Amino acid sequence: MKANKLIYLHIFFWGIYAIGSVLIPYFVFHTERIILNITFFLTSFICFYVNYFLVAPNFFDASKWYKSVIAFLLSASCFVLVRYSVEEILLPATVGLRNYREGTNFGFYFFDNIFYSSTTIFISTTFWFFKYFVDVEKEKAELIEARKTAELQALKTQINPHFIFNSLNNIYSLVYQKSDKALPALEELSQLLRYSTKDLEKDVITLDKEIGYIDSLTALEKLRLKQPELLTVEKNINHPKLNISPMILVPFVENAFKHGDFREKGFDMKLSDDNQILHFYLLNFKKDRMKDSTSGIGIDNVKKRLEILYPKKYELNINESETEFIVNLKIDLRNG
Repeated sequence: MKANKLIYLHIFFWGIYAIGSVLIPYFVFHTERIILNITFFLTSFICFYVNYFLVAPNFFDASKWYKSVIAFLLSASCFVLVRYSVEEILLPATVGLRNYREGTNFGFYFFDNIFYSSTTIFISTTFWFFKYFVDVEKEKAELIEARKTAELQALKTQINPHFIFNSLNNIYSLVYQKSDKALPALEELSQLLRYSTKDLEKDVITLDKEIGYIDSLTALEKLRLKQPELLTVEKNINHPKLNISPMILVPFVENAFKHGDFREKGFDMKLSDDNQILHFYLLNFKKDRMKDSTSGIGIDNVKKRLEILYPKKYELNINESETEFIVNLKIDLRNG
């Protein structure tokens, strides 16, 4: 229940209460002591919110029954004192009208009014519990959102160093071989870093930028391959301005380049966005040697981010054999 609905609930309750305790007795039953109905209504109203704002938040405790008893007695005492002051002191002095017979013992008055106050106190406490649970749920939602934000930020900071590490390894290899491709590779890396440092700070980027990462990364990797034609990329993008979280697809491509066999084999990548549902397919052939201990960081990272950012809106299937690694990812980017 949202906070504004609680306000409407209060208004509805007091509207019904006023009709039942003041308007109907006056207009239907033509009571001659309508002023006492009004003072009872006002006493109930005051007692209700003294209990709601002061007593219940500070005293009601389900695990400590004696505090609840104290809370009830405090609220009942408030009801009795207000009603007694108005009906047995103020009204007799101003209009010559009182509710109880003159000379009524205060002890009798107190215990008699415990019954009349109990309904108001019970309803007030129930309303307070509604408010309490609304506040608790709101705090839980805020904590979950804060945790997601912190976790996503931590995951993003993992992406960048891993990405740089892979690229520098490739460039180091070209420099070591004194290849003419080393300088173009540095230029491509510079372009990629400009993308990553600028866009990783954002919650979302456009789909064409994410694909731009992949194009630049592929161009960088082709520089070190003897048969770059083995890399086949098929794109069918009709909605390039769809929003997507940055670095969702890139880690899969990084993983393929890091652990793929490109001596006589390449990889096959397909990208489409029919009906604004992104479909990413990647097939690469694995090296004969076992993966190193740092492999999989990027992919595990993506799995966590997908679960946080696109719950029930994505489908990820990874099939791995001794020779192949296949990624099949679908993300619903509608209303993203």
